[in-house]
Amino acid sequence: MSIAYESARLNLQLFDLRREPVLREARAWYLNEFNPQTIDEVVAVAGGARNASFQMVLGYWDMAASMVTHGAIERRAFLDAHTEIVGTFAKVEPYLEQIREVSQTPEFCAHIESVIRQNPGFEKVLESRRAQYRAAAMRRDPAVTPNPA
Repeated sequence: MSIAYESARLNLQLFDLRREPVLREARAWYLNEFNPQTIDEVVAVAGGARNASFQMVLGYWDMAASMVTHGAIERRAFLDAHTEIVGTFAKVEPYLEQIREVSQTPEFCAHIESVIRQNPGFEKVLESRRAQYRAAAMRRDPAVTPNPA
């Protein structure tokens, strides 16, 4: 079998894993409701009732990205198939160093970070995703602050 074939198979298996009900619900919460504007908000979630969802989503994507960083899946094919990882990372990226410090986990999201940062212009892409999520949050709840501090 070719490397491309194996990479495609792994991508499909990762996609299939995303359909698991508990992970699907956690991803929906993370993408639609988790919109941190400060490190304190991240810490509150990580220490609260949604900690399991927070850990599950980021753990899943870091595991998936590790298949790229270890060479099992080709990076471009992975990103083409799993664009959700970019939005997932965009939500924690501004607080990444602080999360690592607070959690005493220097490798937190390291594989996600590696895969995302290899893309030219990744900063603009992350900014764009954060703006999209912020706009969606404002449509759902007009009390959300339009311009975070």
